[in-house]
Amino acid sequence: MSVVDKYIDFVRKEAIEHPEKSWNKMILGFQANKWRTRLLPKSGLSKGYQKLETMMMTLVADSLAKEDSYVWSNIFAPCELMQSMGIHTLSIECLSCYLSGYHLEDYFIDYAQNAGIAPTLCSYHKTFVGGVDSGAVRLPRYAVTTSLSCDGNLNTFRYLEKKKGVPFTFLDVPYRDDEASISYLADQLRELAERLSDAFGVRFHEEALGETLRIENETRKELLRFFELQSRYYYPGELISQLYLMMGTHLLIGTQEFLDLVRFLIEDIQTYPKFEGKKILWVHLLPFYQETLQKYFNGSRKYQIMAGDIVIDYMEDLDVSRPFEALAKKIIRNLYNGSYSRKAEMVGHLADKVNPDAVIHFCHWGCKQASGGSLILKEKMKEKGIPMLILDGDGIDKRNSHDGQIKTRLEAFLELLETEGEPC
Repeated sequence: MSVVDKYIDFVRKEAIEHPEKSWNKMILGFQANKWRTRLLPKSGLSKGYQKLETMMMTLVADSLAKEDSYVWSNIFAPCELMQSMGIHTLSIECLSCYLSGYHLEDYFIDYAQNAGIAPTLCSYHKTFVGGVDSGAVRLPRYAVTTSLSCDGNLNTFRYLEKKKGVPFTFLDVPYRDDEASISYLADQLRELAERLSDAFGVRFHEEALGETLRIENETRKELLRFFELQSRYYYPGELISQLYLMMGTHLLIGTQEFLDLVRFLIEDIQTYPKFEGKKILWVHLLPFYQETLQKYFNGSRKYQIMAGDIVIDYMEDLDVSRPFEALAKKIIRNLYNGSYSRKAEMVGHLADKVNPDAVIHFCHWGCKQASGGSLILKEKMKEKGIPMLILDGDGIDKRNSHDGQIKTRLEAFLELLETEGEPC
C-alpha cells in the first residue's frame, strides 16, 4: 500500500471516528495533492490537462484553507458576482467529488439518510449533507444556490440553514425568457451583492463585475475554439479532465487565470497528432470513477470525449454595460433551465458546432430531469443522424453504478460505431 493510500485510509477512519478533528487533515491532503500535481503531474496527460488539474486542486485546497474566503453554492450559481468581490465559489457537487477522494461518499450518504434525509435526494447533495451533519465538514460564512436544474437545491440549503445556521440566498430562476423575467432575476442578483457585501465586509463595484464578464466572453470564444480543435487533434486526457473543465467554467469563468489556461490548451493541442478515432459529446454528469469508462476513454486514441454539455451550457456573449441583466440572461438561458425539449434543441446546436460521431447521455440516479428527458434528446439526435447511448448510474455513489451493465451496453455501442459505414 502506497503512502497516499495509507493517508486516505487514515483520513477516512478519522472522519468516521473523530469527525471534529478530520477537517484539517482533509485540507492537508488537498494541499499535498496540489503540490503533487505541480511537481509530479500525471504521466500520459497532455500538458494542458496537467495544468487544469493543478488549477482545480489549488482552487479547492487554498479556498478551504481560508474559512472566510469562499461561499458554498450549487454548480449553477453566478460565480462571476462573487469573483468580482474577491470571494471564491465552491460548489457542493464538486466538493462532494473531492470528499470521495477519501472514499467517504458512502459513509456520508448513509449518515445523511440515517438522519432522515430522503434516499431519493441526489447523492452529491447527500454526501455534502452527511459531511456537514457528521461534523467533518466545516461551515462557511455564506451560501448561494439557484432553482436551476435540480429540485434538491433549495431543500439542501434550507436544511443546512435551519440545522447549522448558515445564511444563504436562493435565486428563483424564471422559466420564461422575457424582459420581466430578466428584470426579476437581475433585482435578486443586486440584492445578493448587497448581502455578500455585508457578510464579508467588502464593497461591490459594478465596474469589476463588468470586467469579469468581459473576460468571460473572451474565455467562452476560446473554449469553443478548443472544442473545435479537439475534434481534429488527439489530446490525451482522462474522464476527470472533463470534471475539471466543468469546474473551470462554473467556478473560475471570468478570471484571467482560466482564460490563460484555455489559451494554453489551444496552443498545446495543435502540437499533437491528428485524431482518427470516434468523437463523443457527453451529456449530463460524468462518473469519473467508473472502471469501464476509464478503460475506454482515459488517454484513448480510439474514443475521445471532445465536449460536455454542462461544460458549455451557455454560448452567448454577455452585455458588459448591463452586468446584472447580462448575468440574469445567462442563468435564464442556461441549457439546463426550462423544458427538456429546449435542452434537446440547445444540445443539438452544440452538436452542430463540435460535430461529434456519437452522444452519450448519462442518467444520474436521483436526477429526474435526466431520466425523464433522455428519450427526447435521443429523438433529436436521431433527426441529426447522430447515434446516442443512454447509460444509467450514479455520478458519485459507486453502489448505484453496476459496472457489468455499463460495460455490456458501452461495448455494444462502441462496436456499432466502429462498424457503421463499413461495407456489408
